[in-house]
Amino acid sequence: QVQLVESGGGLVQPGGSLRLSCAASGSAFSSYKMSWYRQAPGKERELVAAIRSAGGGFIPTYADAVKGRFTISRDNAKNTVYLEMNSLKPEDTAVYFCNARGPFWLAVPNDYWGQGTQVTVSS
Repeated sequence: QVQLVESGGGLVQPGGSLRLSCAASGSAFSSYKMSWYRQAPGKERELVAAIRSAGGGFIPTYADAVKGRFTISRDNAKNTVYLEMNSLKPEDTAVYFCNARGPFWLAVPNDYWGQGTQVTVSS
């Protein structure tokens, strides 16, 4: 069982920056693919960024809408994944969710979700 706790959301002006954190409980953190999703009011949840597990070489991927502005990283020693968000736009406003999927050696991996953290970009 993995529990995820996000933090770092808040209100920021357009062009500003925020850093989200997601702390995971449990063991074998490096064996989980970690992702950030977001959900804006009236819209479906969408994938923002992901970073693979040890089985995938910790390779990051990004949605086109955030490429060049957001950076996902992980600290396996601290069981934490981060999302550095720069040049924020009003359309980035959403609840951001952390997801853990794994461990990678399972044929059907488990999925765990955090409770979400609100990011509001507004002047």
